[in-house]
Amino acid sequence: MGLIVLAPLLIIVSIAIVITMGRPIFFTQVRTGYQGKPFKIIKFRTMRPPQDNEERYLTDAQRITTLGSFLRKSSIDELPELVNVLKGDMSLVGPRPLLLQYLDRYTPEQARRHEVRPGITGWAQVNGRNTLSWEKKFALDIWYVAHRSLWLDLKILVLTVIKVVRREGISAEGEATMPEFMGSNPNVINNSDVLLRGGTLEAAAGTDSEQSSYSRRGR
Repeated sequence: MGLIVLAPLLIIVSIAIVITMGRPIFFTQVRTGYQGKPFKIIKFRTMRPPQDNEERYLTDAQRITTLGSFLRKSSIDELPELVNVLKGDMSLVGPRPLLLQYLDRYTPEQARRHEVRPGITGWAQVNGRNTLSWEKKFALDIWYVAHRSLWLDLKILVLTVIKVVRREGISAEGEATMPEFMGSNPNVINNSDVLLRGGTLEAAAGTDSEQSSYSRRGR
């Protein structure tokens, strides 16, 4: 139903990408899905490819086009993932699917996020999204796995609309989206008192020093 209703918008965005950035229209990348199985996520492309003489000098932020920036801030770049939902790779609500290379970097508790299908939006996305540290984000994902229900999913969908309208949590400070996840520091986990009370995240401030590029990381 979502694909049918949004078809005119999807067509307009596709044409705009071809005109401003050329082909391909979509950005695809292998991500980790339900029970750790890989699948290929589909999103609208938001960055231009670097030229041969500038590849080593350009950051992700420099490669994002004006149209791409708008698509990200409005979350329109995520809409093609409805195809992944239709195929059964994803759900509307669930932990966001991350790179396959992260699999051996999770703690056993963090790996529980794969007990459900990944989602277009999730509990972490409406509680800070990319402004959270990886540890806080994973704690929210595990909380969702333990407490998921139809009513919680409906609440997340409503909160997602509000967050998108407000354009909150789009990127971490100094990053195009999020730094690469290199594995959890035990000291960060032990020192971060993550409490989830009535849908509110209360956590001690943590830091992330990992760095990466969008081409390796994705969102």
